[in-house]
Amino acid sequence: MRDLVEIGMGRTARRTYELDDVSIVPSRRTRSSKDVSTAWQIDAYRFESPILSHPTDALVSPAAAIELGKLGALGVLNGEGLWARHRDVEAKIAELVSIAANDPDPYAAVRHLQRLHSAPLDSGLLAEAVAQVREAGVTTAVRVSPQHAPELTPALLAAGVEILVVHGTIISAEHVAQVDADGAQREPLNLKTFIADLDVPVIAGGVHDHRTALHLMRTGAAGVIVGYGSATGATTTGEVLGIGVPMATAIADAAAARRDYLDETGGRYVHVIADGDIHSSGDLVKAIACGADAAVLGTTLAATSSAPGDGWYWPSAAAHPDTPRGALLQVAAGEERPSLERVLNGPSDDPYGELNVVGGLRRAMAKAGYCDLKEFQRVGLSVRA
Repeated sequence: MRDLVEIGMGRTARRTYELDDVSIVPSRRTRSSKDVSTAWQIDAYRFESPILSHPTDALVSPAAAIELGKLGALGVLNGEGLWARHRDVEAKIAELVSIAANDPDPYAAVRHLQRLHSAPLDSGLLAEAVAQVREAGVTTAVRVSPQHAPELTPALLAAGVEILVVHGTIISAEHVAQVDADGAQREPLNLKTFIADLDVPVIAGGVHDHRTALHLMRTGAAGVIVGYGSATGATTTGEVLGIGVPMATAIADAAAARRDYLDETGGRYVHVIADGDIHSSGDLVKAIACGADAAVLGTTLAATSSAPGDGWYWPSAAAHPDTPRGALLQVAAGEERPSLERVLNGPSDDPYGELNVVGGLRRAMAKAGYCDLKEFQRVGLSVRA
């Protein structure tokens, strides 16, 4: 039963919970962490850790996506980012970072990012980036928005994309209409038909409640993203749109939708992927415990030496031409940033869980007595009073 509170005469709101509000409750059993598997499989693609990257140029280049893949995670290229618009991306990012670090105008970096994204999309450049990842032998995933999915997908398929991520701040299965830049109305993307016509699995989102998650599952998506990648100091969707996603509740709601859809279809399982407020191994642990199959990392990966942003992070929504919903945030300074392998798999000297993220998950599962991710979704939870 939903916990409703009255916020004024005739107006109620649901009480919800963030990941910080919950903790796992270990059972009476424990096991060795060597007996625990953190492997995750979606469709035909298996990964040794349940981690995807946020699709931003700040942390995913073709080279970074390759390294993530070799370390057992999934790097997601931004199909509408700088690698699809410019050839000299490294130089463009260096300019952007310099402005963020040195310009006294706090909005100068966002304006420059918008200018960089005003260059036209080049499907040939995007295909080159995808082919580079594909040729390295790791799973190739690319993010597109619902607006550009029809025009970009054919080139992506030809280049060998294996997982397509249709991703926006909020995505529904029933978008009413779309309007071009010149004001002309055009036919909206029919996500169900779009997915049915593809031979590759589609991950779609974000959503933040049971009903929207269930509707999106009915489109045929292999995975549903919960949240919009919220990160304090970097994402500003709450300030701009007034939308907030209490991640613990949202993940649990989507997991309930997954169970309902499993019953409805007689066995089709749709993966729930948490995207927001996950910055440490403890956050990852709680996201899985609330019902997620995998999680998206942003700032944690942006702090690595492999990230193109040189210690700076910005979400993909920060480049929106008229309603940016993000800013540039420095998450690591100096030359001695940790390697991607150390952030994911250790070793760690960080007592706050920002290194050895997968190792922290594995040890939490062992302490609670569970041997795989699906079992761990049943772990007990407590709520902070």
